[in-house]
Amino acid sequence: MLIKKPQDIPSSEITDHAVYLERRKFMSSSVGLTAAAALFPVTPSVAGYGGKALKFNKNNELTTDEALTSFGEITNYNNFYEFGTDKYSPAKNAQALTTDPWSITIDGEVEKPGVLQLEDILKQQTLEERIYRLRCVERWSMVIPWIGFPLANLIKQAKPTSKAKYIQFETLMRPSEMRGQLRGVLDWPYVEGLRMDEAMNPLTIIAVGLYGEVMPKQNGAPLRLVVPWKYGFKSIKSIVKISFTETQPVSSWTKAASSEYGFYSNVNPNVDHPRWSQRKERRIGDFMKRKTLMFNGYADQVASLYSGMDLKKYF
Repeated sequence: MLIKKPQDIPSSEITDHAVYLERRKFMSSSVGLTAAAALFPVTPSVAGYGGKALKFNKNNELTTDEALTSFGEITNYNNFYEFGTDKYSPAKNAQALTTDPWSITIDGEVEKPGVLQLEDILKQQTLEERIYRLRCVERWSMVIPWIGFPLANLIKQAKPTSKAKYIQFETLMRPSEMRGQLRGVLDWPYVEGLRMDEAMNPLTIIAVGLYGEVMPKQNGAPLRLVVPWKYGFKSIKSIVKISFTETQPVSSWTKAASSEYGFYSNVNPNVDHPRWSQRKERRIGDFMKRKTLMFNGYADQVASLYSGMDLKKYF
């Protein structure tokens, strides 16, 4: 089925790819970083992140040079069931979400449990741009310029004990603002998890923005997980709790349909969803489908994590 673009996106909201790429090139220079605040006042270095400057990562292993999906498409075609089950509801309904103040609880098998305020977390981070593919289990994908920091940074600050084998993430539970939680689509609040080595991988980030702007609410404000070699539902949004556990967490979608959504959920063209093939995907904005890449194209960075595992059994 052809995925249609939303008809109500103002042209002013759709960022031209070439303009943004040229802006990145400019800002990556030492002079550009100094002048950017004056020329581009919507960047996180000015708005929303306490004056912190962007660090543009030029490591080809951690970013892609593929054409970006437009800002309009990224922010108007979303999976965020807390705000509705169709792709266009989150952009409208998520605007009711209050994101300031925001805190995250750290607990479980760690030496430093506690409640961290978002602004305190960001004060300790150097924000980077990471251009990652996001591949959804429904066979569509995007290329998104995320702004964030490695999850490993936060893990090291918490000082997990030797018993911490997994990390469990939990989304905000607030039905008064997240109207989708009034329906029993899932067992709320939304829960996801990673193995510790997956969480520590350099590709795994906590994203706090995209396209050089503070994270839009429909995309997981104020902060979300991004694990680019896994299907999109693993990249949990609007996180309020991170727990370090000895046992494997039960993810929300695994709990709802274990035969369809496994704990690992690695992008794998050789493991089909029970109701459709995963061998091809359609990039949002494209007409033709393309082949799905193993681990979403990040095999060189993550395949070793699963050495010797039966990826059809542990899907």
